[in-house]
Amino acid sequence: MQINHLFADAVVRGHVTGAIYVDHAENPTVFYVVHPYGLSLLFGDNANEQFNSRLLGHALNSLKNRNRYEWLQAYPETWNSRLAEGWANHLVKSGSHSDLVSDKPIEVNTRVNFRFNKAVYLGFKDQNPLTGIQTVRTDGQMFEDMEGSVIPSHFWDNAADFTDRAIAFSVLDGHHVAATAFSAFIIDHQLEIGIETSDGYRGKGFAMAVCSALIDYCLEHDYEPVWGCKLENTASYLLAQKLGFEPTLFWPFYRLNC
Repeated sequence: MQINHLFADAVVRGHVTGAIYVDHAENPTVFYVVHPYGLSLLFGDNANEQFNSRLLGHALNSLKNRNRYEWLQAYPETWNSRLAEGWANHLVKSGSHSDLVSDKPIEVNTRVNFRFNKAVYLGFKDQNPLTGIQTVRTDGQMFEDMEGSVIPSHFWDNAADFTDRAIAFSVLDGHHVAATAFSAFIIDHQLEIGIETSDGYRGKGFAMAVCSALIDYCLEHDYEPVWGCKLENTASYLLAQKLGFEPTLFWPFYRLNC
């Protein structure tokens, strides 16, 4: 599959508790995989009108059974054309200042996939040694205490699972976790990076330091570091490129509101 789908793999392989929906239990042709963080992947046949109707109802939250937003990617490209047509009356482009934005429950953003360039990263490290910022391995207590929107507890079922299977590095301010970079997903030889910097600690180089520690771990243990983010997330988009990640793919990313 062309797009980054490690989050869906994590659900399918049972690495985390998620949900998988299909159009037919015995002979499925359409698949909808939902990760507990709120990421979802739609793929398969796009001509099943009954499924498409139910999908629109889910996107619009018609039954009011979704209490948080969800981020949806669809594959292949023909799905995006289908959604643009079928959801046209419900879509608003990210950043629109239209007075009708509040009436549009589906916001279209852009998801960026990157390819890691080791030579660029090593060149960056030569010029930016990141001295003076100490990183530590993230433990189970940090897992329990951490607050924020992109934190390990949103990607791993519990602290025991996290400490047994995940890799993470943090910067501490006393006992408080200032920043953490962690493996959101590990599938075969690929490790996707998640990152969170606590309020009050941004702009100090902590995110760069913890990400660098995790990338170094990947290089030492033969993992391919993976980065993905919204194009609209300027800080993540620029940090990725500083650390040697080169944009390779820009893909529609649908925010399904509550």
